[in-house]
Amino acid sequence: MKFFIDTANLDQIKEAQDLGVLDGVTTNPSLMAKEGITGDANVTAHYKAICDIVDDNVSAEVIATTYDEIIKEGEALAALNPKIVVKVPMIKDGVKAIKYFTSKGIKTNCTLIFSSGQALLAAKAGATYVSPFLGRLDDISTDGLQLIEDIRLIFDNYGYPTQILAASIRGPLHIVACAKLGADVITAPLAAITALLKHPLTDSGLATFLADHKKAAGL
Repeated sequence: MKFFIDTANLDQIKEAQDLGVLDGVTTNPSLMAKEGITGDANVTAHYKAICDIVDDNVSAEVIATTYDEIIKEGEALAALNPKIVVKVPMIKDGVKAIKYFTSKGIKTNCTLIFSSGQALLAAKAGATYVSPFLGRLDDISTDGLQLIEDIRLIFDNYGYPTQILAASIRGPLHIVACAKLGADVITAPLAAITALLKHPLTDSGLATFLADHKKAAGL
């Protein structure tokens, strides 16, 4: 399973990259705004900076919602760096644009997926990734993990190469559950990824080992 980090913060991206487990980055306008990145030129420069850090898979989201504008914006984003994946919303013109981008060899990430039917349409159009939002479904008392399971079954039934990119991850348990269900990718905040490192028995065990070593060494 691939690990993407869901942020526009360069320090967090570098930390995840240094950890040795990072496969990509997902961003969106909200994450850019959180980092104070505004204006087309600054956003473009920030995408380039992210691409300089990671090896591949930088999802850059279009703002446009009409077919012609999505194509124009998506092609401009894809031209920035071969690592760019054009992130397109699950709307009618977005699906049409995914079909176009696929025909041009441009990788796509269909975002804001909340049903298996939406994921199926995106896969039919040739999306590289679909991004079902687990946490937002959980927030309205709907089982987000069931959606991952349903999409996995559909994609396996028909051999769709589209990868399931589980998004809106709330914590480490979501990550492990997605791995069990066969998600191809998770994208999560740095805190959720590093939380996988933690276990109280690891901490207590290490403390015991170090104390015993200190005694044996006569320190």
